[in-house]
Amino acid sequence: MESIPGHTTVKIYCRCLRPDIEYKTLVINYQTSCKELIMILLNKAKMKHRDPKLFYLTMEVGVRKSGAPVRTLLVLDDDACPAELQACYPRGGSRFSIQMRRGGLVRVHDSVLMPNSQYKSLLISERTTIDDLIELLLRCHNNSERIERFSIYEVCNIPGYEHERKLHPDDLPLNIQTAWKTRFDCGNSANSSPGTTAAPNANMATSPQSYFSFVLKRNPDNSAQMARRRLPWSKSLDISTSESSSSASSTSDGSETAHIPRSSSYHDYENYFYI
Repeated sequence: MESIPGHTTVKIYCRCLRPDIEYKTLVINYQTSCKELIMILLNKAKMKHRDPKLFYLTMEVGVRKSGAPVRTLLVLDDDACPAELQACYPRGGSRFSIQMRRGGLVRVHDSVLMPNSQYKSLLISERTTIDDLIELLLRCHNNSERIERFSIYEVCNIPGYEHERKLHPDDLPLNIQTAWKTRFDCGNSANSSPGTTAAPNANMATSPQSYFSFVLKRNPDNSAQMARRRLPWSKSLDISTSESSSSASSTSDGSETAHIPRSSSYHDYENYFYI
């Protein structure tokens, strides 16, 4: 298969994916990135529930220093192309391995995707965003819908402080989850009298995860609204004299051209951001 034009074989050592798999040999082209290669490995290992951002590739190369061979370990960027890098060294002079980053568990209530599913507990990396998490949930359920159709909400059920907020696509779930403990402690302090320690309530859980949660929700269908916003600008059919006055300009032939001001087909309130 190495005779395929523009393709070559790479051997990836991937013990950290599954202990029973020492390495995988893949045929890739010279433009295949490390990010794409990791997705290929996860699919081949039937690990669609694993977060791709948990993993990265390293390249071990042999260099000669003072006459003795020295092995150097390079951490590759997501956009790096392993086939191109491999071509820079003699055959067998490089070795690729997949490594795992630090991460943490998040629980997302995803009954919107499957009514019988209460929640999913997923191990994600510290750099995984809300959009990445939605994409991972859709992949776990073999759902081919676009991630723009969904949002993740942070729901707080602390008595007296109940609320929910829609998270930004670029927010980091692990960072938000880490802040829950501080907010939970602040809520307990606010409920206790000054100078006293709040007595533990047997009916109240002491874990922040008991009062905070991530909930996946489907966005309302605003296709009609988006279609309306794509309408071209048009003349106002009812132009008041206070808002518009026709102005005339003379052309080279002495004729006058009247300029009628146009009004936007959008409402003013659609041009504001709401917080």
